[in-house]
Order: sequence, then structure tokens, then C-alpha cells
Amino acid sequence: MNTLLDEIIIILQRGGITGAAAEAASIVRAAQASATTDHTNAARAMAKRRATGIPLAYVTGHKMFMGIDLIAAEGALVPREETEFLGNAALDFLRASGSVAPRVIDMCCGSGNLACAIAHYMPAVRVWASDLTDDCISVTRRNIEHVGVSDRVVAVQGDLFAGLSVHALEGTIDVIVCGPPFISQKKLATDSAWLLEHEPREAFDGGPYGLSIQQRVVKEALPFLRTGGTLFFENGIGQERQTKMLFDRTKAYDDIQLVVDTAGEVRVISARKRAG
Repeated sequence: MNTLLDEIIIILQRGGITGAAAEAASIVRAAQASATTDHTNAARAMAKRRATGIPLAYVTGHKMFMGIDLIAAEGALVPREETEFLGNAALDFLRASGSVAPRVIDMCCGSGNLACAIAHYMPAVRVWASDLTDDCISVTRRNIEHVGVSDRVVAVQGDLFAGLSVHALEGTIDVIVCGPPFISQKKLATDSAWLLEHEPREAFDGGPYGLSIQQRVVKEALPFLRTGGTLFFENGIGQERQTKMLFDRTKAYDDIQLVVDTAGEVRVISARKRAG
């Protein structure tokens, strides 16, 4: 086993992978779990894929998020550690609300990581997860089964809220979480172009200013939120002022809140639907 691990480390190092030792251990474990016979060759094949720059989660087929093992697959964004700020902020709000049977929409759900995590940690919650692409909905549905929350989480395909229209959710939702694409098209064409090498453009492309989806969600969420319900966005670094302006312009939200990380960067911005 040590010989195989050392071999995998060398393959990764030759590919310029930092943290090769930890990643090699993950690859060996994944190969043992997935290969029915020859896990040695399976591990070598995985390592060679990773050495080309393919994200580790796509190689192993799994990613931990908020303490939960999730399925990862190409076509859906690999869940990011920083998105846990959004999940935890939503959970804190729901726990404090005292709602007996809270209702949540996970908008732009990607692989369903937020929907599954919220359902896992709140046994009474119902969640509707929405995304546009076939790949995202496919991975989300696999994760719903994998995490064991299929009795309380539904994956719906459509353009933002369009797919939810048949579920009679208007005016009933306690929380909407949204991890929108928030990188501008200019940055995706220059400094951030590397992001598109292996992951889907839809997960990053936020339009000319990185705010196209937020502009729509702020308005389109209102019919679904109950009075006092709250919309949570994952925040692109430095975008909190613009997002606050979007909330303010509707004149339909109040109690705007920010969640910052240890470096002082705003990771989450939320606002509550006001009465009337």
C-alpha cells in the first residue's frame, strides 16, 4: 500500500499538484472503494487524470461539504468550502426562527450541496432545489438519494423560479439560498479564464458585471417568500455594496445582514421580505 501511495504522490507531483500527499491518499481510498478488482490500476488512472488539472472531486467522484459526503461529477460545479458560510447562515436563521416545518428553495443549486446539507441537518425542513442544466439536476438528484433526503428534497429544472410554478409555493417559503454565478464576463475572458478549463461556464458567468442572476432573483423571489422570509446570497468578493443596492431598489426588503470570514471579506448577504 505504501508503495502505491508513493507512486501516486510522484505522479501528482510531476503534474504540479500541490498537497500531493493528501490528494494521493484520497485517490487511493477512492480507488479501493470504487474498483471491484484492480484498485491499483484504478488509482493510477485517477492520478493521471488529476495530474492534467482535472479537479480532485471529479477524479474521485466525491466531495465533502458541511461534513457530508457528496457525489461530484463533471457538468456541475464542485462545491466550494466558502459556500459553507451560506449554508450555515441559512441553518442559523432557520433554527432561530422556531418554524416547525420550514420551507426552503435552493436556487442555482449546482450539485444540490446546499439543499442536501440543509435537509440533513434539519429533519423537519422541505427543500426545492432548482437549476437550469440537465447535468446539475442529474447530479442533484443523485445526491438527494445519496444523502438519504429524497422524502424532503425535490430537484426541479427550469430558468430560476420557472420550474417551481407547478408546486404552489407562492407566499410559503421561509428561506431562499442562492449561490449565483458572480464573475464578470470580462474576468472570465482574462484573469479567471482558468476556471472554465474543467467546470461549467454557467456556474461562473455572472454577465457583464457579475450581477445578472442577483438582479433577477431579488425580484423573482418575492412572490415565493412569506412575509419575514429571507433571501440569502453567496457574495462575490467586493460585491456587497451592489447587491445591497439591488435589495434597496425593490423597496420590498429590510434587515440586510452580512456574514464575514476571518479575513473580513463578506461571504453572505441576506435581506428579509418586509410586510406589505
